[in-house]
Amino acid sequence: MQKVLITGATGNVGLEVIKALHQLPHQRSIVAGVRNLAEDRERLAAYNVQLVKFDFTDLSTYRAALADCAILFLLRPPQITAVEKYFKPLLDLARERNVQHIIFLSVQGVEKSSIIPHHKIEKLIVASKIPYTFLRPAYFMQNFTTTLRRELINNHKIFLPAGAAKFTLIDLRDVGAVAAKIIAAPEKHLDTAYELTNPEKLDFQEMATQLSAGLGTPIDYQSPNLLQFFLAKRKEKVPAGFILVMIVLHYLPRFQKEPAITDWVEKITGRPPATFGQFIRDHRLLLLGRQAARVAK
Repeated sequence: MQKVLITGATGNVGLEVIKALHQLPHQRSIVAGVRNLAEDRERLAAYNVQLVKFDFTDLSTYRAALADCAILFLLRPPQITAVEKYFKPLLDLARERNVQHIIFLSVQGVEKSSIIPHHKIEKLIVASKIPYTFLRPAYFMQNFTTTLRRELINNHKIFLPAGAAKFTLIDLRDVGAVAAKIIAAPEKHLDTAYELTNPEKLDFQEMATQLSAGLGTPIDYQSPNLLQFFLAKRKEKVPAGFILVMIVLHYLPRFQKEPAITDWVEKITGRPPATFGQFIRDHRLLLLGRQAARVAK
């Protein structure tokens, strides 16, 4: 069996990849790269995976994690911005260890935005000459169950400097399903990039309207200017670096061409992607604060 290393295995995306693989027939040995073997073994006990210590910030963990690895599912933790420091040594070692395929979780529109780290990582992967598949998902619906959840629950509000910009959307369960299909049959997807969206294109006022209807409580959308947004988030003790990431993600689209809708999820998985309304129904208790959020790692 070919060994597949899933980085970020207990995070929001990595766990969805493992879940999707668990439901799919395949001839792969799945290895979950985790930072805490004792803690994460319990969290992944329901899945047929091996665990190996892997920490992006600890280069000494790379070699053992990549041992006999044929396929690498690679993502970038939000806190990692030093691409050359961490990703170049990882890719150099992947080439040395004869990794045959890298599936990288990038972002939609990355090829037109050189300021985001994913752009540099894609360039490094191409330069490594290792066959790749770039997954370029749209705006994560799960942002509402993670980074935006506290504001939603405590203040019944979406507070973002996005104006009336339109966003394409994707449920991480669909990203996991696409990744699993590619892991199971990578030969069909070598040196290819896929933008992953559902059929909707919504602004945040429209998202607020759907959330209000689905949750049974009014959700207000406010679009502050950049100074108001920055000061409000600093008051909440959000790190300045993460505030800048939120600005790039939500403010810059106001001045860019609207992202395209694609049908790659259905083409690859054989089923249509989830709608935003379906996401709200499936996560209603979590969005209402009546269910504990899973802490991503």
